[in-house]
Amino acid sequence: MPTPITVSALVNKPLAEVWQRWTIPADIEQWNAAGDDWHCPKASNDLRVGGRFSYTMAARDGSASFDFEGTYTAVEDQARIAYTMDDGRTCTVTFQPEGEGTLVTEVFDAEHMNPVDMQRAGWQAIMDRFKAHTEAA
Repeated sequence: MPTPITVSALVNKPLAEVWQRWTIPADIEQWNAAGDDWHCPKASNDLRVGGRFSYTMAARDGSASFDFEGTYTAVEDQARIAYTMDDGRTCTVTFQPEGEGTLVTEVFDAEHMNPVDMQRAGWQAIMDRFKAHTEAA
């Protein structure tokens, strides 16, 4: 049984804007990286049950890259997204209005190649970049 990992951020923007910045490929390319030495040069997103997403994650120095891909299993507009990654792990993202902002929470299955703390830190770093990108817009 995979270990679930949770990351979250309270984004100080309304739900509709947070949802848009999370799901539009041009925005995903701006925030989807765990640090300044990586980037997301390409993103595609077919946001519907059975639809697929693909985000290219690449080191800025060209030394490494991979495609993070999966298939959506649930899409509830401005509330919840669930997907299965191509390696079989699952993830659920929820969006909850909280005061003037939106709480975004991701729960995903850990993989077995890297320590859980490292995975949590990486996904939280991406979430933090999403928050910064959305709040700056």
